[in-house]
Amino acid sequence: MKRKEKSPRFDIYARITETIVADLENGVRPWMKPWSTSGLEGRITRPLRHTGEPYTGINVLLLWSESIARGFEAPLWMTYRQAGQIGAQVRKGETGATVVYASRFTKTETDSRGDEVERDIPFLKTYTVFNCDQIDGLPDQYYHRPDRIIDPVSRIEHADRFFENTGAVIRHGGSKAYFASASDHIQMPPFESFRDAESYVAVLSHEATHWTAPAHRVGRDLSRYHKDRSERAREELIAELGSCFLCADLGIVPELEPRPDHASYLHSWLHVLKDDKRAIFQAAAGRVRQGGVNSRMA
Repeated sequence: MKRKEKSPRFDIYARITETIVADLENGVRPWMKPWSTSGLEGRITRPLRHTGEPYTGINVLLLWSESIARGFEAPLWMTYRQAGQIGAQVRKGETGATVVYASRFTKTETDSRGDEVERDIPFLKTYTVFNCDQIDGLPDQYYHRPDRIIDPVSRIEHADRFFENTGAVIRHGGSKAYFASASDHIQMPPFESFRDAESYVAVLSHEATHWTAPAHRVGRDLSRYHKDRSERAREELIAELGSCFLCADLGIVPELEPRPDHASYLHSWLHVLKDDKRAIFQAAAGRVRQGGVNSRMA
């Protein structure tokens, strides 16, 4: 019985990772798909729970990809039961999308010396959700499509306020964008050198994700970034996804073309994902090898 209970957890890691690997092998970054779809042009958001709360981590990638593959425009998702609780009904014949819930529980065990110790046990569960476009009888607000005409000035100002409020030191000059860990600052080319404001925000979001790494912030170990190609690829994957998630939260449509300095990571990402089925889950949660499943994914 225990063996049957464990199998789905490992299967979901493998199945999701294999799908992403297949996209990468075809030259497609699946986390960029929402911005290449005309139906979502001008208004990007993270997928939302029926309460309006944004999904996080790997679930963002799963539901973005599902929306693109099936042509959904509504950002809201809910379970069959949640739809019924508000008097709505999933249409007959509709199939849902798989999302995951990751957390951990504490188990008390007896060690070799006979002492009781507590051990954290990570677990991963899957459940099915349906897009609002698949459901009849929902209140009007669930079907609302945001206005796709957004004032570009207000969007830029909104992004500028966000980065200012992070407290990050952002310097401008030169032709390269990077996070300098020694001086703890983000270096950006001049704003005027970018083809548009959205491209600037996308690149700054990438570097700001690197900026979160030090121990006094998120705590990702970058000591081997310049020594180990695999570790560098993992961190760049985290920054790549972090930029996509942040742009979605800011309502910014980022550049579609990959940055030249990141295109070279494609092969490394494939190697990392094929070698570690949990790598994409950890990257989407903003962590690398922290041990077990992180509860921030769900």
